[in-house]
Amino acid sequence: MTPRPALGARLSPRHALAEPQRVWIGFGGQADQGWLRLLRPGFRHCFAALHDEQGWTVVEPLSGRLLVTRPGVPAAFDLPGFYHRAGLTIRGPFTPGPARGRWLPPLTPYSCVAVCRGLLGAGAPFAITPHGLDRALRGAQENRNKVVDMLKSVL
Repeated sequence: MTPRPALGARLSPRHALAEPQRVWIGFGGQADQGWLRLLRPGFRHCFAALHDEQGWTVVEPLSGRLLVTRPGVPAAFDLPGFYHRAGLTIRGPFTPGPARGRWLPPLTPYSCVAVCRGLLGAGAPFAITPHGLDRALRGAQENRNKVVDMLKSVL
């Protein structure tokens, strides 16, 4: 009897990219809906910008719609820098984790945070609000930088 593949191992080879994607998560947003005023200013919304060998893809979870677009900029364009200069908080780059199967569906609501966590993959930190996701990603980046600095000092 042959063993069954793990739930997350069902992706076919055609889904593999020659160059791995890198993901940046952007935070910002005004309170265009009343309930958003409960969230921290500057962290009322999040979105993702993905970069691969083909260029940029922006995933923008809007109220009632998921907008996925390929901006008309060259692949070498500094899109995260553009967003940063526009006053948004940008975290990244991150390499998405592998796909992971689940026995039960996630119990968190569909939101911009859930979409961004899904794009980051199985290793995405748990968060419910955009500010919580920013704190978790900032901590992950700081830890990664400490490990890189430690490896540089050893080597």
